[in-house]
Amino acid sequence: MISSERMAMVDRNAAALGVSTKQLMESSGNAVARAVRERADPGDGVLMVCGRGNNGGDAMVAARFLDEFDTETVLLGRPETIRTDIARENWDAIAESDLPTRTVTDSREFDLDDHDPDLVVDAMLGTGVTGALREPEATVARRLNAADVPVVSVDVPSGVDADTGTAAGTAVDADAVVTFHDDKPGLADLAADVTVADIGIPSAAETFVGPGDLLALDRDADSHKGDNGEVLVVGGGPYTGAPALAARAALRAGADLVRVACPAPVAREIQGYGPDLIVRGFDGDRLAPRHVDDLLDRAADQDAVVFGPGLGSDDATLEAVAEFLAGYDGRAVVDADALQVAPGVHTDAELICTPHQGELRKMGGETAADWRERADLVTEFASDLGHTVLVKGRYDVVSDGEETRVGRTGNPGMTVGGTGDVLAGVTGALAAQIGSTLQAAALAAWANGRAGDDAAAEYGNGLAASDLPDRIPQALRDEEV
Repeated sequence: MISSERMAMVDRNAAALGVSTKQLMESSGNAVARAVRERADPGDGVLMVCGRGNNGGDAMVAARFLDEFDTETVLLGRPETIRTDIARENWDAIAESDLPTRTVTDSREFDLDDHDPDLVVDAMLGTGVTGALREPEATVARRLNAADVPVVSVDVPSGVDADTGTAAGTAVDADAVVTFHDDKPGLADLAADVTVADIGIPSAAETFVGPGDLLALDRDADSHKGDNGEVLVVGGGPYTGAPALAARAALRAGADLVRVACPAPVAREIQGYGPDLIVRGFDGDRLAPRHVDDLLDRAADQDAVVFGPGLGSDDATLEAVAEFLAGYDGRAVVDADALQVAPGVHTDAELICTPHQGELRKMGGETAADWRERADLVTEFASDLGHTVLVKGRYDVVSDGEETRVGRTGNPGMTVGGTGDVLAGVTGALAAQIGSTLQAAALAAWANGRAGDDAAAEYGNGLAASDLPDRIPQALRDEEV
């Protein structure tokens, strides 16, 4: 089962793998045609009621496969307002093929008695469209529901939310639904015959993180400072570059505000890495249990915490890490030396643990040279841990114990110290902006690798971790870096 949001990501990832939208629409249209043949006899009248998006395009393709039927394709709107190039191409194809077509721009122009069909294909609106139907779709839906004619809906009945199965207003009462690639949550309770059609989307489009995953990032044009995530980085002491890299990366990944909590003796040094950072020191030269209550207060107002970069592995520091995690109930990215504490802590927090394979073993997990075998092992470990795990490697493996994604970006030059700190910061920023910790971690790994690939194109194996943060914004765009 797949949500409408995830389905849109998978579609785009498939295109990035070379399976074009045009190929998928041809397969979808063929599946709709098969459903029509199962429910109508040759010579029957079949009315395609099409919206101006790709859902309508699927039905337009189906019309080309139904020569044995008396088909007519009705477009709700003017052809010049068709929203996608591929749907417009298919409208032009059926028009040039001299197949019967008609346009309806006013709901009063739609009358089923003018067509007298034996079956109607509802392709007005598909998954990803929510809210009440507008005109002319609302009136068309009411007339379809009032008529004594079977209706086959494409992907989801128009007006029904594919994720919830609810309708904000009028919705088509379909007799059958042909949905694509995987079942949708909102179809389970419909009184309709639901068919899931395989349209040729490769499993790699779901397994491997790709440009489609960028759809998870959605910034409101009317948002204000703080609406897009506030991140607290807790780190430093033995090392100062690590928390600075994580904090700079979090800013470049879109967090509105990034604060750093670190030992006071290194606060000025960390501040020197960037004027955009808000640095606050605590007494002493290392994190200790006496600092935990103050850190929990600071973390309470943050959307995510990045815990670990540069903290070191002093016994008192690790004790403080355990106490913080036990008392925290927000989102936290756990990195570096702090990772060894996570498996033994009971916490109400949502953790994203970011170990490399050596750190994974220290946590009690197992790994393997083959990424497929490693993915299975990471999935099992994440399930036992009860949190999301991002295991860094040639292929990054991300799992929450139920779903698992794999990132294939990155290069051998990224074995240089500090790239993991950058990844932790990016993960923290995305965890502050995206609802799913799995999605945030997967996208962070992919973007971090893209930034590293761009740096390697300039510096080869001589890249430095400090080359990555300024490349993160471009890596989080759906275009070449």
